[in-house]
Amino acid sequence: MYEGIQLTLILGAALIASLSPGPATLAIASTSMTSGRRFGLALASGVMTGSLLWSTSAAFGLGAILLTHAWALEILRYLGAGYLVYLAVAAGRKAMSDREPQTKAMPSTSLRRAYGKGLAIHLTNPKAALFFGSLYSIAIPPGATLQGLLLVIAAIGLQSFLVFHGYALLFSIPPVVRGYLRLRRWFEAFFALAFASAGIKVLLTRVT
Repeated sequence: MYEGIQLTLILGAALIASLSPGPATLAIASTSMTSGRRFGLALASGVMTGSLLWSTSAAFGLGAILLTHAWALEILRYLGAGYLVYLAVAAGRKAMSDREPQTKAMPSTSLRRAYGKGLAIHLTNPKAALFFGSLYSIAIPPGATLQGLLLVIAAIGLQSFLVFHGYALLFSIPPVVRGYLRLRRWFEAFFALAFASAGIKVLLTRVT
């Protein structure tokens, strides 16, 4: 039933991609330290949802279709770069602000905003579309069964859940939060530079 599907290759490549520092992990770390565990987990859930959507798209061939329409990926590239620059500006303003950060109380609607932020980061990342589209075309044979595709989607979803939510838990532990509070401006300056660098890289790298 699963003959020809290279699940180990798919999960290994997806694990390396999710563990690599990038906009998603930066956002999870920043939100977990500044807003607390619940908001970090909410953002991680948004990132995981985006990963699952790209994975499902690629598994059923939509990723391959998207790859043949360069204009769609170009739109994603500009949207993604713009959003990352927006996050860089927001972090830069925090770095320059004299106001003490709030790491606890936030409006309940912020959970939805945190989720939406994570989802937006991943859905506007053209590299995610390219990654899953290329990976599935190599590791899944053309005649793969529906059960096989669902197995791959579920496995990647579970792995993404563990990795992204693990980041949220890691960066929300008290010692890390206390370190952030002591070095708040340095952290925010780093996040600003990292988001800006990622945004510029996405903007200048043409999707092929």
